Parts: sequence; C-alpha cells; structure tokens
Amino acid sequence: MSNDKNQRGKDDDNLIKKTSQEANKFFDHTVDTSGKIIKSISGEGGLVEKATDASGNILKGAAGKAYDIIEKTSEAPGNLYKSVKGRKNQRGEERKDHKDE
Repeated sequence: MSNDKNQRGKDDDNLIKKTSQEANKFFDHTVDTSGKIIKSISGEGGLVEKATDASGNILKGAAGKAYDIIEKTSEAPGNLYKSVKGRKNQRGEERKDHKDE
C-alpha cells in the first residue's frame, strides 16, 4: 500500500496544498468574472475599468502570496519527517521507523 501512495506522486499526498490551489483558482476566476461584469455595466476604456483591473490584480496578488505561504507550510511537516528519517543515530547507524522494528 505504501508503494501505491508513492507511485501516485506528490500531488495526491498533500490535501491542504491541493485544496488551497483549487481555492486560489476559484478566487482568481471570481475576481476576473466580477471585473468583466463591472466593465460591461460601466463600459470599456474608462477610469472604472482601470480601477477594476488594478484592484483585481492586487486581490489576485495577495491571494497568490497566501497560496505560496500555505504551500510552503503544508510541505514543512513532510520535509521535516524525511530529514529526520534519513539521519543516523549517535552510533552512526541508520534510524529505523517504528513500524520497521
């Protein structure tokens, strides 16, 4: 069963990262759609369009930074486990997992 999980790849491993990515895509789509609605009501090429584009870019940029933070923090526990798992004990022997003993 462990091999099956490794074969599926990293994308399937991290539910938090995957969910955050989907939420980020949904947010970007929502900002774009609302911008299109505002532009269709107010007309193209005016101050409202520029303000809508600028605020949309700010919102998407902030959401992108939040996604980056979530991505990095969600990977931290796995990276820590991998680094501890590969270390040697004081006698220079490989550490064993509890389930291997």
